Amino acid sequence: MIQILLVVVIVLSGSAICSASETALFSVSELKVRQLAQSKTPAALALLEIRQHMNRPITTIVVLNNIFNIIGSIVIGGLATDILGDAWLGLFSGMLTFLIIVFGEILPKTIGERYGEKIAILIALPVKFLTLIFTPIVWVMEKVTAPFTQGEKLPTTNEAEIRLLARIGHKEGAIEDDEAEMIQRVFQLNDLTAADLMTPRIIITYLRGNSTLAECRQEIIASQHTRILVIEDSIDHVLGICLKDELLTAMIEGKNEQKIRNLTRPAKFVPATVSSDKLLKNFQQTHEHLMVVLDEYGGVSGVVSLEDVLEVLTGEIVDETDQVIDLQQIARKRRERLLQSMENG
Repeated sequence: MIQILLVVVIVLSGSAICSASETALFSVSELKVRQLAQSKTPAALALLEIRQHMNRPITTIVVLNNIFNIIGSIVIGGLATDILGDAWLGLFSGMLTFLIIVFGEILPKTIGERYGEKIAILIALPVKFLTLIFTPIVWVMEKVTAPFTQGEKLPTTNEAEIRLLARIGHKEGAIEDDEAEMIQRVFQLNDLTAADLMTPRIIITYLRGNSTLAECRQEIIASQHTRILVIEDSIDHVLGICLKDELLTAMIEGKNEQKIRNLTRPAKFVPATVSSDKLLKNFQQTHEHLMVVLDEYGGVSGVVSLEDVLEVLTGEIVDETDQVIDLQQIARKRRERLLQSMENG
């Protein structure tokens, strides 16, 4: 009788360890495993290797689990027949099945899910070692299951999941209010285009290139912008961009008869459909702060500044030179509605 109990304990223990290990490996996300692997400990690195190539380790665990359950049940059945006789075999088999289901499957998998991270770290090295030993069997299993398991690997995470994690982290206090808001706004860079952020052409401040500094004196002084568009005879014919400081300096130096076009620098052009994240990259690469936005026909739709893009991340930036202009407020409210609709979506 002691012999039967000993074998039953071995079978239940082996089955429980296999079930808990399998559940634990699936419970810990790859992102969490990568975070653990930054510690460079052997167990964490082994877990990362297992998590990135789950097929063989899981096959090893499943094979072991079935060895315990099937072969163990056969051995126990044989011992029970010899010791208890055929009359008790049916009752004993029913009790054994119940014990395997409860103590070999349900409880271990519940524990494996609840303490997934700790168990996964604990079993990583043994599983890696056992996978190496079972390589021939695992190789055969891979060949048999290959036609059914081929396909594109799903990404580890996606934008929607990261946004959701940011909201959950904010609610649980793991990240601050401003951090959560910043994370949400970063993703909006890819959703907004230059057309959404630009100042429309009907309210663009511009100077005519053939005019002199004296002729544009009042416009230059009154302008609240540090960079001013310079055009030919039409706003669709852009000559370049001039800096207000350079114009004022030239006026102070008495160069009032100098043409505005002689003080311009080349303008950068972007299509209205370019996304905000690419627009930000363009600003960084060109070291410019203002770009001209073109429509599908090559005409000027408006201008967009580096500040416009940064406001997607930081919210409205207002300095002492900003003035209240109705059309600018309309454009800003439109941008806010776009941001809010994306957040709610």
